[in-house]
Amino acid sequence: MSIKLIRGDITRIKVDAIVNAANRSLLGGGGVDGAIHYAAGPELLEECKMLGGCKVGQAKITRAYNLPAKYVIHTVGPIWRGGNKGEEQLLTNCYINSLELASKYKVATIAFPLISSGAYGYPKDKAIRVAMNAFKTYLLDNDIDIFLVLYSDEPFKLPESLSSEIDKYIAEYLDEQQQSDYERPMPQQACFYEDLPKLEDDKNLYSAEIIMEENLLDDKLRVRKMMSLRSRERRMRHVCAEETLKLDDVMNTREETFSERLLKLIDQKGMTDVEVYKRANIDRRLFSKIRISNRYTPSKKTALALAIALSLDLDETIDLIGRAGYTLSNVLKFDIIIRFFIEKGNYDIFDINEVLFAYDLPLLGC
Repeated sequence: MSIKLIRGDITRIKVDAIVNAANRSLLGGGGVDGAIHYAAGPELLEECKMLGGCKVGQAKITRAYNLPAKYVIHTVGPIWRGGNKGEEQLLTNCYINSLELASKYKVATIAFPLISSGAYGYPKDKAIRVAMNAFKTYLLDNDIDIFLVLYSDEPFKLPESLSSEIDKYIAEYLDEQQQSDYERPMPQQACFYEDLPKLEDDKNLYSAEIIMEENLLDDKLRVRKMMSLRSRERRMRHVCAEETLKLDDVMNTREETFSERLLKLIDQKGMTDVEVYKRANIDRRLFSKIRISNRYTPSKKTALALAIALSLDLDETIDLIGRAGYTLSNVLKFDIIIRFFIEKGNYDIFDINEVLFAYDLPLLGC
């Protein structure tokens, strides 16, 4: 199971079922409804005529005909009337009833548009919050891959307060890093000017340069000799270590792999595998690979998703992903946003993914 936010044309998504934001008649209309009917062909309209319409919040299913899906699930969203007319519950019903109908028909993958957010006027930030909450509720007891599809040119806005807070955090964090880099002392360089003769006039400059070059040459030779001796010493130590260390000693000093550390953390947190991979928004099969092979190296977004699922603090997160060869950069916006949520103690991966999506960044898990 997983929830994926994507941009694209829902009529081209290859899934078992797509959801149509229909009107009550189910006889086609504008927007997503019109696009789905056009892509499916006239047979879809003929089948819809036999369904007798659909009430707001309910859902009905048809074949998909010329679409790359098997089924089209038609649901009727509410018209936005200010938010005090039961719109949220009706919109939630659209998603839950569509998912339950999909489950009845053994659908494993399903794609939704952002229902009611077009001509029906439901504010997009509120509409996506309803959709995500409905998905999370349904996935607590069910397994299905859900795609929430927004058209490429459809704007995606976060709540103004959250957007401002994150923009401010990113700007301040980057500014702090730049200030830190500016204040960091420059590496000290060797200086040989102390031994140079005092220059009375320009004619002594050439001899002074010769002295400096000789001093530099002598210093380089000393450094090379020192490096050679240290290299020989390291090689000797390595040979001796290989001769004396036993296999058991090597195994005892080996650091935990990502998988080993992850499983230990799961036990420490008293969580089940199902809880972890659902909270991480990753597929059960992927989690099984990580569990079975202690040498499996996940992608960075998967490693971070698992850290979020376990509610690890910043140091614990860096330690865990470090065992897979990753770190949190001080300059990448993706990494800074992850830091923001960890520092805020918000470990809801779907909240994080909404923000990442708004900034056109890769999503966690998935």
